[in-house]
Amino acid sequence: MTATPRRVAILISGGGSNMEALVRSMGPGHPAKPVLVFSNDPDAGGLAKARKMGVPTFAIDHRPFGKDREAFEQAVDKVLRQARADLICLAGFMRILTPGFIAGWDGQMLNIHPSLLPLYKGLHTHERALQAGDAEHGCTVHEVTAALDDGPILGQARLAVRPEDTAESLAARVLPLEHQLYPAVLKRYAAGDKTPVLIG
Repeated sequence: MTATPRRVAILISGGGSNMEALVRSMGPGHPAKPVLVFSNDPDAGGLAKARKMGVPTFAIDHRPFGKDREAFEQAVDKVLRQARADLICLAGFMRILTPGFIAGWDGQMLNIHPSLLPLYKGLHTHERALQAGDAEHGCTVHEVTAALDDGPILGQARLAVRPEDTAESLAARVLPLEHQLYPAVLKRYAAGDKTPVLIG
């Protein structure tokens, strides 16, 4: 008897290229299935892409909530619970989540970050890697904890930094690695295996 696929909600704020890679990967026989694509921006380009792929979508604009992050997150949580999500994949979701929200989804939330964590938590990762003169750069998928970009590492993909690289060229070269790494980690994680996926 095959196990029931884990129900995945994907949170986005923009075009959703990692969301697309995740949804495409969850075909027949996969241990997970996409049940919702959610955005904090009703105009996020990824919402239309998700609908085209047959995935239900929902948006709650964070701006009317002002600085009341808890109220916004309570509204988000309600939508995720109604979708009966088992796992959350943050895929370019540009809101920092509060410890209270994260605690409610402990061990059920993944994020992808464009650096080789623990290096370069936060923003401007490609510029920072170049400024440091790093020989390698890449991306990391990790479990989400209350500390920013700090949870257990579930996978990394790496590439060599070229002498001619700019922040833009590095970002463009890392993105296909993200699209390869995140689906691979999700497949393994949804099956109950937390062994890190290593690429490159």
